[in-house]
Amino acid sequence: MSEPSSDRLTAGRIASHLGVMVAVAAVMGVVVAGLAIPFAGVLGIGARQVADTMDNLPASLETDPLPQKTKILDADGDTIATLYDENRVNVSLDQISRTMVKSIVAIEDYRFYQHGALDLKGTLRALITNQANSGVVQGGSSITQQMVKMTLLTQANTKAEQKAATDDTYARKLRELRYAIAFEQHYSKDWILERYLNIAYFGDGTYGVQSAARHYFNVNAKNLDLRQSAMLAGLVKNPTGYDPTNSPDAALERRNVVLDRMAELNVISHAKAEKTKKMDLGLHVQPAKNGCLNSRAPFFCDYAVNWLLADPSLGKTVEERKKLLKSGGLVIHTTLNMDDQVAADNAVRDHVAKEDQAVGAMAMVEPGTGKVEALAQSRPMGRDEKAGETFLNYTVPTKYGDSAGFQAGSTFKPFVLAAAVNQGVPLSTTFNAPITMTIPQDEFQNCPGQPSFAGEWHVSTSTSSGPMDIYRGTRESVNTFYAMLERVTGVCKPFEIAKKLGVELTDPKGDSHGYGAERVPTFTLGIANASPLEMAEAYATFAARGLHCDSHPVTSIDDSAGTELQTYDGHCTQALPPATADAVNDVLRGVQEPGGFGYDLGGTNLSVPSAGKTGTTQDGKSVWFVGYTPQIATAAMIAGASKDGQKPIELAGQTIHGNYIYEVSGSGFAGPMWAQAMHVVDDNLDYQDFTPPDLTAVQGVPTTVPSVSGMTMSEALSALKNAGFTPIDAGTAASSNPAGTVAYTSPAGGSSAPSGSVVTVYESTGVPPPPTHSGGGGGGGDQGGGNGGGNGGGHGNGGGNGGGHRH
Repeated sequence: MSEPSSDRLTAGRIASHLGVMVAVAAVMGVVVAGLAIPFAGVLGIGARQVADTMDNLPASLETDPLPQKTKILDADGDTIATLYDENRVNVSLDQISRTMVKSIVAIEDYRFYQHGALDLKGTLRALITNQANSGVVQGGSSITQQMVKMTLLTQANTKAEQKAATDDTYARKLRELRYAIAFEQHYSKDWILERYLNIAYFGDGTYGVQSAARHYFNVNAKNLDLRQSAMLAGLVKNPTGYDPTNSPDAALERRNVVLDRMAELNVISHAKAEKTKKMDLGLHVQPAKNGCLNSRAPFFCDYAVNWLLADPSLGKTVEERKKLLKSGGLVIHTTLNMDDQVAADNAVRDHVAKEDQAVGAMAMVEPGTGKVEALAQSRPMGRDEKAGETFLNYTVPTKYGDSAGFQAGSTFKPFVLAAAVNQGVPLSTTFNAPITMTIPQDEFQNCPGQPSFAGEWHVSTSTSSGPMDIYRGTRESVNTFYAMLERVTGVCKPFEIAKKLGVELTDPKGDSHGYGAERVPTFTLGIANASPLEMAEAYATFAARGLHCDSHPVTSIDDSAGTELQTYDGHCTQALPPATADAVNDVLRGVQEPGGFGYDLGGTNLSVPSAGKTGTTQDGKSVWFVGYTPQIATAAMIAGASKDGQKPIELAGQTIHGNYIYEVSGSGFAGPMWAQAMHVVDDNLDYQDFTPPDLTAVQGVPTTVPSVSGMTMSEALSALKNAGFTPIDAGTAASSNPAGTVAYTSPAGGSSAPSGSVVTVYESTGVPPPPTHSGGGGGGGDQGGGNGGGNGGGHGNGGGNGGGHRH
């Protein structure tokens, strides 16, 4: 089989070879009559011109490290993805089989160890042999010259540099020759050959002999046998034309040329060559997997890469960091727990189909470290939108995955709970929570220096109503209860706590019309968008007794030599007092126990102690369940989303995973998905309980409520605060006390109540109430609150039997 026509020597190419011979003669100081001058005359070049040109060239070529592929490993050290611009793994010469070394030297430059930068004898022989065979049978350039050309091409960063490295010109050959001489002077033959075998392109996207050995035969370079070595050696001259995956016949014939050459040079016997030539290529091709698309955890991989691209320690610009990741030969050690990842993948896939107009997503974070153990979503990675594929990563914050997130619903209520506990509000605090209520928004305190909220908030609950303490109000996720609790804490503190715990709240005020504002009274109902990773990180802080650690997917990076380049931890800080977190955990574990929505509707209870919170948005476009143990926090979300992922849509009325959805809830829809994953995960968890809360956080310290009846409102509020209570202004009530003074409080003055608890203060209208026929309290004075509602009350809806209207 003749060589490809593009490889045949034309008269111009022969002249070019002769020109190189002139050049080497000039450089080596042998420009004498009978050698250089006749060749120069053939080409119309003066010997002085050749020598002057060579003198003007750089004396040496700096060699950059060769681009190598980067490996991303899971927590057990198994590869989950590779990143590269050139699929290369450098190996030393002693890690390459001697058969491979002999094969490449025999076919490319058999006198490599005998000559200098240019083999004059070999060049003349190649010219004659190739012309006699009407094609290129033997190479004319030495291995050193070829290595120089490959180096120039690899290090070309611009189109102009790439053109200069490949132009078939006299100037390029002179430049390569000068560099080749410098390499021969400064480096050993073994160094040159090692670099050559690592830099060479072997076709089908593989660079270097190690990657070629793994790709074509699934062996390491040190284990290549004669059949394999001969084929690889034959590829270097024309890796595309002889690519065995596309042109197996051409590759086979070229391999046999190599075997014949090795026999001719007595590197192997003729008998061995003939025996090997009867064999097929023996391919065992391993598909090249570049990037996260082919990873076993594609969206975790995607998050890890984007997270590293944001790290300025890896380069001044994103482009520099990207180049390092794709060519630095790094080993990236991640936090991925593949067992947990499989559990999450299966749970998400079993509850939301990839073609559904909804997306299921899940994130797992280790409390106390911030290590991200798994990220899963129902829509697979890919470009086929009709098949449900996407490159949007719904599991992580917008800056890492391009998804805008979804409203988190009642999973935000624990931030209000934490703020209340911080303020000393006991968990026994009781409100009389109605089905619906209207609260003036100026009763919710904003952050210092910020304007008061305006308008009214009409809030309702679909769960339960009546007098209840914080345990029940949380366990049953009562909206009106939490509206009243947030009126006690204000909006600022819960908002700041959520941010400290990892929720990326970036738009407190919204646009010029207030649209999209996050720091508003409805904050407690989760009107802000969030991702599963943010919520898992936040709840992991509760699990770690208030220690917040930034979520991170990478623990360390090694360079290509195995030296540790960078280490990462969670940058942990104490975001909440341990006692506050203990109290929150004690409340949220009730969701996982009989009577809690997670336990009753979602089957979310585990074999180890756990806590959690359900979340359902008002418009039913997203549902959540965020649950945790002291060892792992997991956030599960199902959200309605259009095929392109840009538009949230209602879940009710859709068919999801083959089931028609009439109504949705966090406990009944996202809860079972969470439970499926966590019932697998908890098999590997040790039994570990939460730290019980301090009794004062639960019950408070019994304290006598000051008698403030008849005081001005400002005097009363001040007196109650000084006594350690949390007073709230509940509006007016009929009373014989002078108008504008305090009518009564609930609990009543002189009674005992837990320190920090809420005391509701009613302002007198100056008009006595009408006579009643029962004696349960209700008149003016401190006793008006009687025993009717504990700490209840709130703008006409929450009081005890003594004041306001009961609903």
